[in-house]
Amino acid sequence: MPRSFSELVQKCLQNQNQSFILLLRRYIHGNHVYRISLQKEGEDGEWSNLSWALTVNQGGYRTEIALSEAGAKPSAYALLHLVRASTNLGLIPFGQQLHTYILQSGFGSNVFVSTALLNFYMRIDSLKDAHNVFVEMPEPSVESWNSLISGYAHSGQFRAALGLFLQLEKSDICPDAFSFTAALAASAKLSLLQLGESIHSKILKLGLEWSVVVANSLLDMYGKCGHVKEAIRVFDNIIDKDIISWNSMISACARNRKLEQAFGYFRNMPEPDTISYNELINGTAQFGNIEDAIRILSSMPSPNSSSWNAIITGYVNRDRSWEALDLFTRMQAKDIEMDQFTFASILSGIAGLAALKWGVLIHCCTIKYGLDKSIVVGSALVDMYSKCGQVKNAEMLFQSLPRKNLVTWNAMISGFAHNGNFTEVIKLFKQMKTEKDLKPDGITFLNVLLACSHNQVPLQVAIQYFESMIEEYGIEPTAEHCCSMIRLMGQQGEVWRAERMIYELGFGSCGLVWRALLGACGACGACGDLKVAEVAAGKVIELEGHNEFVYVIMSNMYACYGKWGDVCVVRKMMRDSGVRKGAGCSWIEVENVIPASSMVE
Repeated sequence: MPRSFSELVQKCLQNQNQSFILLLRRYIHGNHVYRISLQKEGEDGEWSNLSWALTVNQGGYRTEIALSEAGAKPSAYALLHLVRASTNLGLIPFGQQLHTYILQSGFGSNVFVSTALLNFYMRIDSLKDAHNVFVEMPEPSVESWNSLISGYAHSGQFRAALGLFLQLEKSDICPDAFSFTAALAASAKLSLLQLGESIHSKILKLGLEWSVVVANSLLDMYGKCGHVKEAIRVFDNIIDKDIISWNSMISACARNRKLEQAFGYFRNMPEPDTISYNELINGTAQFGNIEDAIRILSSMPSPNSSSWNAIITGYVNRDRSWEALDLFTRMQAKDIEMDQFTFASILSGIAGLAALKWGVLIHCCTIKYGLDKSIVVGSALVDMYSKCGQVKNAEMLFQSLPRKNLVTWNAMISGFAHNGNFTEVIKLFKQMKTEKDLKPDGITFLNVLLACSHNQVPLQVAIQYFESMIEEYGIEPTAEHCCSMIRLMGQQGEVWRAERMIYELGFGSCGLVWRALLGACGACGACGDLKVAEVAAGKVIELEGHNEFVYVIMSNMYACYGKWGDVCVVRKMMRDSGVRKGAGCSWIEVENVIPASSMVE
């Protein structure tokens, strides 16, 4: 009997004896080594079992020598299963070695082997390597396309996923049901209703609307795009509705404030499950009476962490964070399993309260649960410490996180911006742009523009950032971006330029930007452009009605210009309209209590 595993493999390969093969299989099983189960008989199939077992025990390099000495040559079939096994077990170095071997041995052109490699890189979140494998495939199959599309979608790069889907449509390969479901999911995430409707029409042309999986994806897309009537039409046409169909319909109604309809579908549902209850709780907590959501929670058969999370989030979104904390403590007392979203939600509420002591306590809980290093919780902790003024702690946490996503980077950049560390904002932004598979979004640029306005950055540099956001990254400017640019231009005394920009960007009917322009004029004092201020004031009153802000700014500006008659007119208008200047208000946390204090200016 051979004494070593290597000798056993060598003997088996040389003799091709069935008894040795059976012995080897028992050896693999006894040593808890992952073994690929192949139904195919013959040398190729056995090679897959032998090579994998030897690799696990001795490493890829020695395996290659042993197989070479034995005269065994791997087939595409064997390599396919080796790559799949590497993917399932997360053996990254071995998978990368296999990739090298596949390229050297000429199997890179095999569509099945290449697709398996593509899935391997997707599993380890290496989108760039996955894309490179795809590009090198001479004739990718529809499965190859689907793998890459779904990979981009799962990583949150929905536009890239949709771009690939559109390329697939232009190719000679016909999309299948899986292609359409992935594209619909990406459209739903981006709320691209027109694109979703276009995909729906193609599904109808190909006769795939009868697939319950495709129909459920359509339901989800229409629900997330706020098109409830069309979702109902799709639902009514499904012949064999499954539980996902019912839950998708409940979700579509609940998330679009159609709570009565959501409850109607819930009552007609054959067998509601936990997800069904959770959708009702989520919708009610967001748009209904939150006490009703608590009653649903109390009556459901088996609530889980998502059930509690929905109500905690509802409290936080309604600025009732103390009640969210109360519910969190009840959840903990009942030994309900908490997940990363539980902690992220409650940390968001604590950040809004700037309640540092509670934040530290929750941080300790995340460490106890082993969740402090997760991206979701880590990002929430960075945000919480930043909003509590502890930017150094936030930075330490940020640096310690093993993985960061766009939310993490934005939390840290925002933390620096709101704590006055504007030089660090620009520095971190430049560092972020060098990160692999990461692109700044509108929130990132909003903080960069904020830093520019506080850091006396030349206007032209700020304009370059703004134009880069639009042209290089394809980000549509929002009213908030426009307001930031208005403040920057106001600092340079170029409010006339800001007025022109408002019309160029199509924000002429947005009261927020006109208030920002009026504020920029007022900040310039006697140097402000009175004509632009009068235009802005008129626009604010036209769009938002009488506002104390308008009268105060205009009164101050007229005073700066020595137009005392106009000052009297403005103050009389205030009295006649019943508008009064409000008192300033501030608050701090003292022993977990927040006493409000006001100061009349």
